[in-house]
Amino acid sequence: ITSSSCPILPKVHFSPEQIIRVCETLEENGDINRLGRFIWSLQLSPTSSNILFEHESILRARAIVAFHLGNYQELYHLLENYKYKRDYHTKLQTIWIEAHYQEAEKLRGRSLEPVRIEFRDILNIIIYLMLEGTRSLLREYYLEDPYPNPIKKRQLAQSINWINSNTSCYWCKHRRQRDRAAQAKHRQLYNLPIHS
Repeated sequence: ITSSSCPILPKVHFSPEQIIRVCETLEENGDINRLGRFIWSLQLSPTSSNILFEHESILRARAIVAFHLGNYQELYHLLENYKYKRDYHTKLQTIWIEAHYQEAEKLRGRSLEPVRIEFRDILNIIIYLMLEGTRSLLREYYLEDPYPNPIKKRQLAQSINWINSNTSCYWCKHRRQRDRAAQAKHRQLYNLPIHS
């Protein structure tokens, strides 16, 4: 395609508020192709490059576009390194899980059943998306009772707005494993006797 066959488009400058509104509107409407083109056009503009990393709506839009383009490394980077409002956690968790499935299917060359990816891989997104208050609440519950019964697990899940009480159970299980490993390392360093 030559430059003579393509009309030159005028440069359009958006305010940060306009960029945020456009991203939110396109995301709400599910118009991922236009959202991707819009974000791509922002990357070309030196004046809007900073906003791509500053506002949650734009980061979320970039993550959604990365998922739809199959750019899983960028998706994981965006979800792991930035904080998102709790309202969007479920949506982002779903995208994270689906990305892992699609990535695993490509690697194995066949479609997967939902049970083939281990649950601990899915927990990564939950931990990355948790706010500090949620993590401290989990720690408090854990210190109070490292082996919560089903009622306490449900209470914990409700208090941190998790749908599945098994998630809090797995969090406690993994925390117990980390604690045991740390105790074993401590014993080994100081030649302490092993107590069960």
